[in-house]
Amino acid sequence: MAKQRDEREERGELWDGVIEGMPLFAKELIAGGVAGGFAKSAVAPLERIKILFQTRQAEYRSLGLLGSFTKIAKTEGTLGFFRGNGASVARIVPYAALHYMAYEEYRRWIIDGIPGVGKGPILDLVAGSFAGGTAVLFTYPLDLVRTKLAYQVVGSQKLNIQGLVSGEQVYKGIKDCFSKTYKEAGIKGLYRGVAPSLYGIFPYAGLKFYFYEKMKSHVPKERKNDIMIKLACGSVAGLLGQTFTYPLDVVRRQMQVQRLSASNSHEMKGTADTLVMILRTHGWKQLFSGLSLNYLKVVPSVAIGFTVYDMMKAYLRVPSRDDAVVEVVTSNRDSQPSTLHS
Repeated sequence: MAKQRDEREERGELWDGVIEGMPLFAKELIAGGVAGGFAKSAVAPLERIKILFQTRQAEYRSLGLLGSFTKIAKTEGTLGFFRGNGASVARIVPYAALHYMAYEEYRRWIIDGIPGVGKGPILDLVAGSFAGGTAVLFTYPLDLVRTKLAYQVVGSQKLNIQGLVSGEQVYKGIKDCFSKTYKEAGIKGLYRGVAPSLYGIFPYAGLKFYFYEKMKSHVPKERKNDIMIKLACGSVAGLLGQTFTYPLDVVRRQMQVQRLSASNSHEMKGTADTLVMILRTHGWKQLFSGLSLNYLKVVPSVAIGFTVYDMMKAYLRVPSRDDAVVEVVTSNRDSQPSTLHS
């Protein structure tokens, strides 16, 4: 017993040493990635149906939310709700990791590089916007693959794929989708639809952080660390940011699957052409198709994301945001050579 206890204590001390020696940005990467993976998996069924609403409006929108759930359950079983989730998690883990870490880093760089800059919501708007763009550029091909896999609808237990243009590829998994997409159009094909993603993520990520910090500024000081307050502020901020930028998300999805859709009679050239096509063919309401589902999934997604992120930060002993800023700035200043001895 004593030997086992000593071994556990030794392993604990070793792990403590690893955590203490880990750089701050690495801790933020890990915390953000784990939080993103948990949150995305929890709302995967709603995400699948939202994508089908956005890209298969005639087939699924008429069924409604409950009807769509029933149809997927009957034709594809429980696993059907998680079709494309492997690619989604593979994307969201590095995306969330980069997003959280880049936001914290941009925020610290701005504070450190621009003396006298305020720490208000405008700082969070700028840092959040650039962090969102950074994360999208590094992880967009994974989002494209996730959408293509989720778009495929199983029509029977024999795994026949319905709704695809005759002769188009059927993707068997993440690797297969990557390979075939790259062979079809190269790197450009893997980034099809990235323009509306960037147009959308810059204001969305920035507004999300802006609204979150703005609302927190009105919370009494003694309740600022209340996790329920953080979750409430984050959820409302996500809802507001999503509403303003959602049409660009619909345009992005349509561009990603246009080669698979039998309803498109011509090749859409870009963001503006796709937007005009949607307006002419389906009307402005199609630009908000699936938005109600997004509202339903944002609240639990944000709740789980914030909770897991806070737990991981505590486990990895990440200091509070302002303490981290002071620590990094102080470290940078201390590392600079003194002019008194030059």
